[in-house]
Amino acid sequence: MPLAAAAVEGSHFGADMVVVGLLFLIAYGLGRLGKLIGLPAIPVYMIVGLLASPYTGWFPLTLEGDYIGLIAVMGLVLLLFNLGLEFDQDEFFGNAGKLLVSGGTYILVNMAAGLGFGFLVGWGTPEALIIAGITATSSSAIVTKLLIELGRLTNRETPMILGITVVEDVFIAIYLAIVGVVLSGQTELWPVVGQLALSFTFIVVMFSVARFGGRVVSRLLRTKDDELFTILFFGLAVLFGGIGELLGVTDAIGAFLIGLVLGATRFRNRIETIAVPLRDVFGAFFFLNFGLALDASKFGGVLLPVLGAVLMTVLLNVVAGQVVSRLNGLGAQEGINTTVILQNRGEFALILATLSLSAGLDERIQPFAGLYVLILSIGGPMIAAQSERIGAVILPSKRRRRRAQALAAATGGVVPGESRRGAMTDEEIALVEAAMAGDAGSSDDTDDRRRGGRDD
Repeated sequence: MPLAAAAVEGSHFGADMVVVGLLFLIAYGLGRLGKLIGLPAIPVYMIVGLLASPYTGWFPLTLEGDYIGLIAVMGLVLLLFNLGLEFDQDEFFGNAGKLLVSGGTYILVNMAAGLGFGFLVGWGTPEALIIAGITATSSSAIVTKLLIELGRLTNRETPMILGITVVEDVFIAIYLAIVGVVLSGQTELWPVVGQLALSFTFIVVMFSVARFGGRVVSRLLRTKDDELFTILFFGLAVLFGGIGELLGVTDAIGAFLIGLVLGATRFRNRIETIAVPLRDVFGAFFFLNFGLALDASKFGGVLLPVLGAVLMTVLLNVVAGQVVSRLNGLGAQEGINTTVILQNRGEFALILATLSLSAGLDERIQPFAGLYVLILSIGGPMIAAQSERIGAVILPSKRRRRRAQALAAATGGVVPGESRRGAMTDEEIALVEAAMAGDAGSSDDTDDRRRGGRDD
């Protein structure tokens, strides 16, 4: 029944609206509790969705799949639109070669291991191809949300992470096209080549407009009416998300690219002011819907393969994170931050699982993907929130440890600042070094040592 007709009849949406409203209030309450222990909002929304899943029967939620799915798609579109809007084009284009190498390295490592793991599971060759895709790429939506929630958009590793996610999105578009051909039994080469060429052209054109057409686009967006301005950029985000889907590069890439274009205009800050609240509401619905699609009763049959896949993903991402960090001239801490952000899996895994189900592949693929994503998308953000502390524990240099030992010996085992924060500052270390060297009276030398302490 059309929505307008249903509204006129005043019929069957009231109860569903009450349930959805209660779910958001529950998500708010759990989110407040989660913030006390450093838990990001993403897993909270997913847990609420899982609890309200029609498979549990705990909530009388009868919303039709098309409606709730469309709202969730809007959330994904706005998440990726904002990512494009905030993307640093100068940083990306200035390091495009490194980012392509970084993204390709990350995907190659995870894809190769995922394919081997898929064959090891023994569910079949097409299933192995699906499992490889599930384990190969990060969730653009979760990565975006984490970077925003953890306040890391200005971190040194963030341009690299965003560049890798863009490369991943391009890869998944190509991969989905290839998987679709394999599962459909298509044997002709040229239709596949034509589709890939069309997708690549769309991406190149949008990047070119973002890079060189900012002034022209700014003229087209000129309006003082905030209401009309909101309708304009929201319509563009949804429109290009749909165009991306129709062209085979996914709605996420389409939304990202138009966000990239609008981010190159002089209206970027104005758009962000209006778009962020929309992103937060619709983004919450995206993750809520993510949990609603999971059937917990089928998790037991795939538990061991899922745990193996999770362990493989974590270990591979530890290695890949350090490798791509070094490739981009960054340090070990940035590698840890990259690992914990990119190890999160999400919407692409579920897309592949749905595709496999419609193609008649092994039915265990769907609960496998669901549990795998649930574990990583709940555990991943929790670990990501603590990555700086993890780095502080496992990365102290030998020099810093020697300084701490020397300072403890000089002060009778009492380290200045320890009772205050549990650790020395670089300035305190530098001052103690100066005193031990007998140069405390030289202010110039002390300043030099302070600066050296910061660099270490």
